[in-house]
Amino acid sequence: MTFEGSVNIAMKIPAAQYPDTVAFYRDVLGLPAKDVTGTDIAAGVTRSVRVEFGPSVLWLDEVPNYSRSDVWLELSTDDLPAAMERLAAAGATARDELEPLPDAMRAHWIANPAGVVHLVAQA
Repeated sequence: MTFEGSVNIAMKIPAAQYPDTVAFYRDVLGLPAKDVTGTDIAAGVTRSVRVEFGPSVLWLDEVPNYSRSDVWLELSTDDLPAAMERLAAAGATARDELEPLPDAMRAHWIANPAGVVHLVAQA
């Protein structure tokens, strides 16, 4: 069983900071950005912009009930059950209550010791 960083990074942003944050990445930094609001965005997210962030994708998600921004990372693994056992043994148990996942997706949410959320997904 192995882990590796995946391409997705999500920044969960309070509504009051959302327009300026999107403008920063799109207009100030000039990174390619596409508004994907209205597509299959995560539950609890009201708007989302997909930003090409080098080899990664930075998802700028507006979350109205947040009081501060939060960054979420993605890990991929070749063996999800073994990965979750290893993580649980280290104290990082599944936190699937954080955000619903699609039924067909083989993945779980966890948090690192500092509280940073990670999606652990079957590659």
